[in-house]
Amino acid sequence: MARLAFYDLDGTLVSGNVVERYAFFVRHLPSKVRAILKFSKLLASLPLYAGLDFYSRGVFNRVFFRAYRGMDEGWLRSMEAALFQRVILPSLYPGAKPLVDCDRAAGFHPVLVTGELDFAVAPLADYFGFEAVVANSLIFKNGAATGEVAQPLVAGREKVGAILRLCRERGVAPSDCKAYSDSFSDAPMLESVGYPAAVNPDRRLRRVAAERGWPILDLKGNHHVRTG
Repeated sequence: MARLAFYDLDGTLVSGNVVERYAFFVRHLPSKVRAILKFSKLLASLPLYAGLDFYSRGVFNRVFFRAYRGMDEGWLRSMEAALFQRVILPSLYPGAKPLVDCDRAAGFHPVLVTGELDFAVAPLADYFGFEAVVANSLIFKNGAATGEVAQPLVAGREKVGAILRLCRERGVAPSDCKAYSDSFSDAPMLESVGYPAAVNPDRRLRRVAAERGWPILDLKGNHHVRTG
């Protein structure tokens, strides 16, 4: 019987985050004036973004992705490979790909579940061999980003909805599946499967994992990762 393994991205498989990847796009905008203006606005907004992220990952995503407003869809997609090579690949944790490969060898079909934008993670999905990707999608009009995100927004409990939908589509019981995340905001995602694991967990998730007896994994080192 097929089983699925669901992986969060930021803090779980990579050390980077959506802000760093957006900053890469901004720094390489064709218009230098626009690049300077957008980067200055990003720096000024960092305290706001940090507060929103602590309050609600969903609210953070809705507000943060507005920064993409006006950016050209074709240009963004043309930068996918450069983003992967220069930003994402160097930020991969040493234990990330071995974990996914180990699960695949054990019969689990790997799925990426992330609040990042779909075009930003396309090359990463190919690199890991993810069989499905659940990610956010910008809405474009006349080839330019509107700053809005297609619904449902992938964050928090919506990750649970996405996991359950995929399980139904594949005829898989969630109780037979795995899930990995580093963040307390993804506790519902971990609770939705039979085999959750906290990866490089933040303080609150580490406490929850210890209370519930969930495995706690460190993918930051080069040591062997046991996945059960």
